[in-house]
Amino acid sequence: MSAARDRWLDEGIRVLAAEGASGVRIDRIAARLGLSKGSFHHHFDGAEGYKRDLLAYFERLSVEAFDRAIAGVETPGDARAVLGRLTELIRSRDTGLYRPQLEAAVRAWSMSDPDARAVQARIDQVRLSALQRVWRPHVATDAEARRAALLPYLLAVGATVMVPPVGAEELRDVVEMLLPLVPEEPITAAD
Repeated sequence: MSAARDRWLDEGIRVLAAEGASGVRIDRIAARLGLSKGSFHHHFDGAEGYKRDLLAYFERLSVEAFDRAIAGVETPGDARAVLGRLTELIRSRDTGLYRPQLEAAVRAWSMSDPDARAVQARIDQVRLSALQRVWRPHVATDAEARRAALLPYLLAVGATVMVPPVGAEELRDVVEMLLPLVPEEPITAAD
């Protein structure tokens, strides 16, 4: 991607988080960036193309951040270590995994826009699948792994859609209460 295209997308993410989908207007983003509409049309195929690219960018950022967090754990088969690392990344800055305004904005957008709904569904599926893989060695069935994955995920999703969203520090404290529920060792065939 070009630097100007990245700037358009990064600013679109900031506007989406701050103002929701209705705030993502090309003229306003151009003014915020000090770029011309010509620059916009050079990089995007109209407003619909920008919307699709912005959603794809959000999806990529969301999935890559989650994947990086899990891959960064020294003992990847250790569910407690993985969930502990994910919990550490619940921060109040935009650098962590917890970006409640952005998550809420995209979830709200997904209620009325099929493209946003499809992106949100894929993100939720990827995140839940990753959490299920973390849990699977520690529980007896795939169904149990799904339920175990849903617990922290639904907690985080619920925290983003509360008004106002739950603060990062409070959410981290609540999620830390779940960590003792994680078995210390994977189950074996004899278990």
